[in-house]
Amino acid sequence: MIFQSAPNQNVKKPKILRSPIAVWIAIVCLLFLAFPAVAGSVNTYQVTGPVLALTNDMIAVQKGKDRWELGRDASTKVDGDLKVGSKVTIQYRMVAISVTVKPEKSTKKAK
Repeated sequence: MIFQSAPNQNVKKPKILRSPIAVWIAIVCLLFLAFPAVAGSVNTYQVTGPVLALTNDMIAVQKGKDRWELGRDASTKVDGDLKVGSKVTIQYRMVAISVTVKPEKSTKKAK
């Protein structure tokens, strides 16, 4: 004889994401998942001024009394007609191109 249990009508099924606490927990979890992408990115800066000089690998811009020279390559996006005298806003990042570690100074031996 095979016994079948009758479905229990008193068992409540969990109501996932119906309580406000569960919604907040889900939001916080999504924010923590997105945080490493933001934390690992390099800061972006900008400089605005007239173009003083322009080559295929450099743009020189006047900022106040200073001349700023920024490197550029084929991946640099240019919107509009870039030429000397144009007022531009350049978005840039500071990226290390080399790092030299200096040897530690040896401590003098006490006699």
